[in-house]
Amino acid sequence: MSIQENYNAVKKQLPSNVQLVAVSKTHPVSAIQEVYDLGQKVFGENKVQELTEKYPLLPKDIEWHLIGHLQTNKVKYIAEFIDTIQSVDSEKLIREINKEAEKHNRTIKVLLQVKIAEEESKFGLETEEAENLFQKYCNGEFPNIIITGLMGMATFTDDKNQIKKEFLNLKRLFDKLNELRPLETLSMGMSDDFPIAIECGANSVRVGSAIFGRRDYSK
Repeated sequence: MSIQENYNAVKKQLPSNVQLVAVSKTHPVSAIQEVYDLGQKVFGENKVQELTEKYPLLPKDIEWHLIGHLQTNKVKYIAEFIDTIQSVDSEKLIREINKEAEKHNRTIKVLLQVKIAEEESKFGLETEEAENLFQKYCNGEFPNIIITGLMGMATFTDDKNQIKKEFLNLKRLFDKLNELRPLETLSMGMSDDFPIAIECGANSVRVGSAIFGRRDYSK
């Protein structure tokens, strides 16, 4: 199917309250522009270098989300324009984002990435770490940051029950933190598992290959 057909097929599966983040990593500017022209305004990139190369070439009303692991020394390259950093997985990183946001007189939205998968390769905060970090935020630390919610990635497996269990664990943490201070975004689910994520309470999904086709992993 074409990108347009793929995009329309994905959109049909999303309830009206679920945000679609079109994951454009490794895909060319022309493909992103095509999806933008279909009405999509929120795009996700994994790598800072790729994002900073694409940003000047595309419409300025795109809401860019950084969804991949972010090193603290790379924050300065995106602080001026990034809308949301979904992959905050340490206190050191959130402090760096806060510092760079202040330099640009901005407030940057972030999601706390929580490790819900059983795979060792996945980044993320342990549940207790996320709770402690959120408490510091509620106490007034990080004034140039808005924690809008949580993000998580399930184990890469065909076991739907395991995926569901992991998503529900994140939803429980989301509900717990939401009682301390209202949260907006629960980002769970990618091309292969976003219907399960929505069933478990996700209101933001990160979909790439189901829209753009399979990625060029040589990049």
